[in-house]
Parts: sequence; structure tokens; C-alpha cells
Amino acid sequence: MEFALKVTDLVKTFDRPAVNNLSFNVRAGEFYALLGPNGAGKTTSLRMVAGLLRQDHGSIEVFGANTLHDPVAVKQMVAWVPDEPMIYDRLTPLEYLEFVAGLWGIDASQAQRNAHDLLDWLRLAPHANERCEGFSKGMRQKVALAGALVHEPKLIILDEPLTGLDAGSARLVKDVLLSRVEQGCSVIMTTHILEVAERMAERIGVIASGKLIAEGTLDELRQAGGRGDQSLEEIFLQLVGDETLVEAEAA
Repeated sequence: MEFALKVTDLVKTFDRPAVNNLSFNVRAGEFYALLGPNGAGKTTSLRMVAGLLRQDHGSIEVFGANTLHDPVAVKQMVAWVPDEPMIYDRLTPLEYLEFVAGLWGIDASQAQRNAHDLLDWLRLAPHANERCEGFSKGMRQKVALAGALVHEPKLIILDEPLTGLDAGSARLVKDVLLSRVEQGCSVIMTTHILEVAERMAERIGVIASGKLIAEGTLDELRQAGGRGDQSLEEIFLQLVGDETLVEAEAA
């Protein structure tokens, strides 16, 4: 079996351990959801996978390439889409995509084809030559997603990609991601919208206090919980209910 991502004994400590001996795998061509309460270590873990943060201990491999030993090779295979879109306001979507493609060394004619295909796919073509500074959150998120996909990555990493999107934009982003998975791409996503994970993910990992506490398909998680009719929300609260309650009381 080919793995898109192998995370082994991952550790990251700030004032306290944020990620604590975390291990999990994402298979090639798989949609994997990483769930957990606030502060569980989800974003920290994905930032380390994307090469934006260096781990204190443990290893991360993307299609066999180690993030510490071969970071350039890993970045060429990975797309990172954070919850807050980071784009250049003074550029148009077309200019932004051509700029990003240039950073990856993509041939100019291929970059232009990829950019136009993505703009069409994400229904941004009518705004291709407008500056991004006036765009809504949903439009900016779609531009950021297009920028992440322009170099045709093999592993897409998304941190709460649907936050703040209207129903139409969210549906479009989900369709684009599922289409990429059908084409053989791998996706790992964090989300607090459990219905999205329930519908889209082939396997689900649940972390709390930086540790993996459950993993499997929805049916496997149901079996582990002892009931075959549970929703993902019920399973999630059963697994991390105490931590969620502590957060609510602290807030």
C-alpha cells in the first residue's frame, strides 16, 4: 500500500506539549479528516506536515520524502490551504496564479492553462482581471485554493477550509476537492463541521491533547463505540466530551 503521508511519533512543545507522540498515515488517493477540539494540536500538526513549522521529535514523510531531509521535494508535492486565505490584494486572480506558478518553475504556457482551468472550475473566471482587494471571504478562499492547486500537488492539506463560506462557495470547494481525490490526489483536512467530515472523509482521525485517540472509517468508529447508528457528532462528543466541556467552561 502506498502512503501519501506517514506521521510517526510527532512531538511539538511550546509552553506545553501541543503535539504529543502523534502517529497516523494517509493513504494515496484518500480523503482523511483530522478532528479534535480547539487546542488539540490539529493546526500545529498540519503546519509541520506542510513544512511551515519544525517538529521537536518524530518524522514526517510525504510519498516517501522526509520533510526535514528533503524539504523542497516535499513542498513540490504539497498544497497548504489555511483557514485565513493569504493572497496578494493588489493582484488579480489571474496574476496571482501566474505568479505562484512561476515560483514553482512551471512553464509559462502550462501555468496559464492551469490558471484558466482553475478559475473556470471555481467560477472565478468573470473576476479573473479584478484586483483581489475587494473580494469577499468566499472569493478570497477560492483564489487561495486555486493558488494551492496550480502546481498540481499530490497531497492537499486544508485547515478549516469552509470557515466563513456561504453554502454555494462551500459546495463548490467540496466538489473541487472530491474531484481531485477521484483523480488520485490525497487530501487531509481539519474541520469543525462534523457533517462535512462524515460525508466526505474515507477515514477519520480524532486527536485530543496532541494524541490520536481514535481512527477509522465511520463504520469502524461506530463499532468501537458499541452502536451502529451513531452520527459522527455523537461519536466525537463521546470521545472528547470532557475536553469540549472544559473549553466551554473556560470560555
